[in-house]
Amino acid sequence: MTTSIKKTGNGQLAIEGELSKVTVPTIWRETKGLVQAATQNLVIDLKEVTRTDSAGLAMLLELMTLARKKELQIHFRNLPAQLWTIAKISDLEGIIPLAD
Repeated sequence: MTTSIKKTGNGQLAIEGELSKVTVPTIWRETKGLVQAATQNLVIDLKEVTRTDSAGLAMLLELMTLARKKELQIHFRNLPAQLWTIAKISDLEGIIPLAD
């Protein structure tokens, strides 16, 4: 399965497909570039993520770090249950910024 990220609006991005140790290295460059080029706060929608593992969580944490370096806020919408479970097990659920 291919994984992609696309702009869906002003400051809005959406990730589709799998976020796993197999796919994250491929999508990381494009995602990182979009965050680095951002000039406003971002919301990333994960509604279309079909499967994830700890690599997906690691990528979200890295995106948070990139946004913070640019003094931008980043929020995640529709976090998949599987990703939320990994965050809770890792005791990281309190730091993942969720969008309404």
